[in-house]
Amino acid sequence: MKKRAKWLAVVLAAALAVSAVGCGSGKKGGSDKGKDGAAEEIKDLVTFEVPSREMENVFVLNTEMANDLNVLCNTNEGLLETDEKGKLIAGIATEWGTEDAGLTWTFKLRDDVKWVDQQGNEKADMIADDYVTALEWILNSHKNDAGNNASMPIATIKGAKEYREYTAGLSAEEALALDKEKFKEMVGIETPDDYTVVYHCAAPTPYFDTLAVSACLYPISQAFFDEIGVENVKSAGIDQLWYNGPYILTEFIQGNTKTLTKNEKYWDKDCKLFDTVTVKLIEDTTVGYSLYETGEIDNIDLSEANLRTIYEDESNKYHDYLTEKLPKKYSYQMKFNYAKKNEDGTDDTNWNTAVANEAFRKSIYYGLDLTKIYERSNLVNPLVCENTAYTMKGLVYFSDGTEYTKKVEELIGLPESDGKTMRRLDTEKGQEFKKQAMEELKAKGVTFPVEIDYYIPAGSQAALDGATVLKQIFSECLGDDYVKLNIGTYVSSSTQEVTNPRLHSIVMNGWGADYGDVQNFLGQETYGEDTAYYSNYYTYINDATDPELIATWKEFTNLVNEANAITDDNDKRYEAYAKAEAYMIEHAMTIPYNLEISWQLSKINEYSRSNAIFGIQNYMYKNWETSAEAYTTEDYEKFAEEFNK
Repeated sequence: MKKRAKWLAVVLAAALAVSAVGCGSGKKGGSDKGKDGAAEEIKDLVTFEVPSREMENVFVLNTEMANDLNVLCNTNEGLLETDEKGKLIAGIATEWGTEDAGLTWTFKLRDDVKWVDQQGNEKADMIADDYVTALEWILNSHKNDAGNNASMPIATIKGAKEYREYTAGLSAEEALALDKEKFKEMVGIETPDDYTVVYHCAAPTPYFDTLAVSACLYPISQAFFDEIGVENVKSAGIDQLWYNGPYILTEFIQGNTKTLTKNEKYWDKDCKLFDTVTVKLIEDTTVGYSLYETGEIDNIDLSEANLRTIYEDESNKYHDYLTEKLPKKYSYQMKFNYAKKNEDGTDDTNWNTAVANEAFRKSIYYGLDLTKIYERSNLVNPLVCENTAYTMKGLVYFSDGTEYTKKVEELIGLPESDGKTMRRLDTEKGQEFKKQAMEELKAKGVTFPVEIDYYIPAGSQAALDGATVLKQIFSECLGDDYVKLNIGTYVSSSTQEVTNPRLHSIVMNGWGADYGDVQNFLGQETYGEDTAYYSNYYTYINDATDPELIATWKEFTNLVNEANAITDDNDKRYEAYAKAEAYMIEHAMTIPYNLEISWQLSKINEYSRSNAIFGIQNYMYKNWETSAEAYTTEDYEKFAEEFNK
């Protein structure tokens, strides 16, 4: 494309601008005009999702999965919102702040927010006590036995940890029967009136307001619990739920479609909403491309093959409509399962012994060249997809303006990019660690090649193609004498079919920050803490048996907790976190995998939507600019230039 060099420069600048920080309306570009000369926008949006990201839970407090929250951020709303540059703005809370350096936070609420049922009938006024009801459910060890969304309040709110421990000591019957009186005695939340919520933090927490766009501080009406029964909320259907967000989930056909319909009782009468949003589950983006061509969906991420076909042919009808997406907020890692099971439920001793060996993990860290994986989503500029750290870029900054992950890169000695190869790739080191691992592991009875079980959704050709590329990378980079990647499949739920029964050796999973502090990333990987999401549900490190591995994880946990304890100096806090994160990477406890920066054809202006590094609201379909005709490359250049002003 003739303007490609300029375009890449503009997009990269925009990406940095997003990382650094109401909602937009009014189209800045595009070619389709209505009768009055204004841009004609989409009223009924149809977008897509792939099987590996199918929704599994519909109760917003009972999930931390992006698959679910990308939908539920439209049906439920918390305290604040985020704008197109990721800045916190007023939402249900019209005023908020702290007068004691983050120890106490006060939120003043609107008085016109309604709870409605699936038919749009008013059920109740939304009041301050709804935030108390929701937080009690989250922290109650029997109501919320999985601990979803509990880690953030436990890390910040006074008495939250103690209340969770208190309820854990009760019987299920006693805990389910609890009202909120004991909770309010123990936990730092109060409601001076129906439209004021006050949170008391355990220590000064200057970033606490960033939790206001996380599900952990979302409200639920007590009347909803009374109607359905608190013991039934996790199994409630969409026809039983109450809604206070801009949309109502009017249809959910698992494995097919989800339909969001505009909530006519939504409080924000001045915002721009679609009449409906339909999310089609497509087999893969190749199938999605065909749907886009026939006008059945309004945007599509391009597969490697489709992007290559369009990009390399200037006469292709879509050539001048190619646009590179803004980075998504997720930092993807290759996570190891340290307590793997075989299909018969017995321990996979060969894998568990191998992965406990640090040289084995380091051989993967240094030895795998993932460039071909990056090319599958970004053929034009693949190395922008390389992930170099655990925390997502742009989450926090030092007082001198240094972006946090730059400090991590400095501590691990990561070289600058040469524009040709991955920054961490060191083939010689990878082979040295392979040799060391084979010697050490053979002495422990490990047989080679070590089999690595990796699961993908059944029936997805794109997932199979990607897994096949990964299998080839393992073979070419580390050798068939050393490792063998087995590709397995699941039918509908990776959680129920793969990670819960612990069948995976590795899994690729991305974490997006719930709030604006590094603790939200590193706290998911600590040892022996029931709020550490990945430790409990993916890596199963708490069930590992190797003493050296456990010692490594405990040291990392100590480093994280030392950083957690620093609350009076953000620079010192971030320095301490960077030390912990560097330790994690140097010991290859997890492998930074990729960032999501792909190419698309789209009728959606990504620069108009929420682009926050933290929270769950980036997929809230509110105030999105769209065009009935696809945006061009030139349109996106104008959007980026305006965005960067």
